[in-house]
Order: sequence, then structure tokens, then C-alpha cells
Amino acid sequence: MRTHLSIIHDGAAAVLLVLIVATIATIGCSSEAVQSTPQPQSGRGGGGQNAAVPVTIAKAVQKRMPITIQAIGTVIAASTVSVRAQITGEMTSVSFKEGEDVEKGQVLATLDKRPFEAALQQAQATLEKDTAQAANARSQAARYQDLLQRGIATREQVDTMRTQAAALEATAAADRASLENAKVQLTYATITAPMAGRTGLLQVHPGNLVRAQDTQPIVTINKITPVYVSFSVPEAQLPALKRFIAAQGTLPASAIAPTESGAPSTGRVNFIDNAVDPTTGTIKVKGTFPNDDRRLWPGQFVNVTVTLTSDPNAIVVPSVAVQTGQQGTYVFTVQPDQTVELRPVTVARLAGDETVVQTGVSAGDTVVTDGHLRLVPGSRISVKNANATRATP
Repeated sequence: MRTHLSIIHDGAAAVLLVLIVATIATIGCSSEAVQSTPQPQSGRGGGGQNAAVPVTIAKAVQKRMPITIQAIGTVIAASTVSVRAQITGEMTSVSFKEGEDVEKGQVLATLDKRPFEAALQQAQATLEKDTAQAANARSQAARYQDLLQRGIATREQVDTMRTQAAALEATAAADRASLENAKVQLTYATITAPMAGRTGLLQVHPGNLVRAQDTQPIVTINKITPVYVSFSVPEAQLPALKRFIAAQGTLPASAIAPTESGAPSTGRVNFIDNAVDPTTGTIKVKGTFPNDDRRLWPGQFVNVTVTLTSDPNAIVVPSVAVQTGQQGTYVFTVQPDQTVELRPVTVARLAGDETVVQTGVSAGDTVVTDGHLRLVPGSRISVKNANATRATP
């Protein structure tokens, strides 16, 4: 019995041993399979360390670039006049349309003239009456002077007649002044444009009574050819601005609305304020723009660019080529073996879609303009725009 149990026990141990060996063999095969499976390479290329990353490129070029100051400005009318009545009366007519261009002296509105015409006639009649009385007084004084020489009249009577004649002469002079005033008041009944310009919204309509003391104008006229553009410049840029204005007298400037496309309006900067605002650390600057095409409108915000001078040997790359990282700004340059190198650069200034680089890039270097996200130093590239030879079209 014991012998039979020993045989069974030995057989079970053998089976267990076979199972353990088979398991170890299976695990070993699986490990070899895992080790033989190629692992994806880490990195920003995503397609393997040797996969070429498609990019676009451009050449860094050396060319003349303007040195500018950029700011946000406000358009100001060259002159603004609020037209008000100088007398009190009822408005009878309006002779212009809102938003219309008017010339200096053009009739804008008319007040009821009848009261002023009557006042003029009354002043004229009063002058004629007092003039006649003054003439009679002079005659009387002359007669009394003759009677004095003949011993008939007294010196007192002669002096009295002379005084009356002088008083009536003064009264006639006052009447003439009143007549002139009546004429002026009558001319005020016709309201004319004090300058050429563009009219705004009509504030008072016919039938309303206007007064000389009214604060609300009848209409406002703006002179919009030319216009001024006022903007603020940081005080750090004031020395350069003053230096170039002193050398050139005026500086070229351009202005364009943020939402407008096309060429900007051009003008000249010819005024710098006499004090820096201590609150903002800026100083007011103003330029004059002819505005013949009337693209600039009073009250409008515009982007202003003032050109100080130009750099004839600036190194320029497209702005999209310049990237910003933890260590600062950099570009990817293309090497002869179609790999890229990361180069730190120093940006001097921006000029629209172009960037002027002070250090890090030389003229003729090829820089990457698109595809940066998949690049690391040493990445191999494939160029999508192989004909690119310039930084800008």
C-alpha cells in the first residue's frame, strides 16, 4: 500500500515539474516577443526620429528698413465752429442739408427779419429828425452870434444856443451809431457759415425761437481738410523724436484705421507738447494730414507710424519665423544636410509682417517659417516651398 502511494506521489511531482517548465518557457517567449517589438521614438516629431518634418522656409535678407515709432492716435478736425444765433428771433428757414460741405459766407439759416427791419427804419427816422434839429440849432447859434456883434444879444444867450447846437450834434451822432447797430442786428438775422467745412447734425429746426444766450448750437462745422492726428509717445522715445525733428524740421507719418485695408494716409509730424504727462509718462505729439481723400474722420482712432530714419543694412526675417521659448526668442535655421539648428536671436524691432533681427541670424540664412511645433534641434526636414528665397514677397 505504501509502495502504491509513493508511485502516485512521484507521478504527481513529475507532472507539476513539467507544468512549471512549460510556464517558464511561455514567459520567456513573451519577453522575447516584447523585446523584438520596435518601440516608438519619443520626441516632437511624432513619426520617428528619422522621419522628415514638412516645413516652409524663407531667406533672411539684408535691406533698408525704416526706424519708426508706432502709437494709437485720435483724429482731430483742423477747426471746429459751433454756429449760434447772435440775436433772438424765430427761425424761418434752413438753407443747407445735414452733412453737407459749405463755403465761408454761405447762408445757413434765416431768422424773422421784420422786427429788425422795423427797428432799422425807426433808427433812420430818429437820425433824420435829430439831424434836422441840429442843423436848426447851428443856424440859431449863428444868428445869435451876429446879434451879439451888433449888441442886441447877450453873451449868455449865444453860449446857450451854441450848447444846444452841440448837444443836438451829439444826439445825431448817437442816432447814427444806433442806425449802424440796427443794420448789424438785421444782418444777424441771416446766419452764414463762418468758415468752409462739413456741417453736422441740425440741432434747431425752423419755427423754433432761438436766443443769443442759447448754449446749444444750431449746427457744428468741422474743417476736415486738413486734419490733425494727436497721439502719445512714451517719454523714453522723446529724445530720439526731438533729435530727428530738430534735424529735419518735420517727420513723415502715416495713419490708418485698425479695420481699414489699403495704403495709409500720409502726413507730417510738426508738433511736440511742452511737457510730459507725469501720470502716464507720455508726451502729446501732433501731425498734420492733408486728408484730401477724407479717409480720416474727426474723433476716429487710428494706428500711427512715425518714421524717424532708416537702417540701410538691417537683417530681416518674417515675423512668423521668430519663436519665443523659456530662454527667449529663437529661430530654426536650415543646415546643408536638411536638418535644423535652434539659434537664439535678439529682436531689434517689428515692422509689420517682418522682424528686424539684431543678432543670431545673418543675411542668406534659411529660417523655418512654419512647422515649428514638430521640430527639435537636429530634426530632419522636408521643404514644402522649395522656391522660397526671400523673407518677404
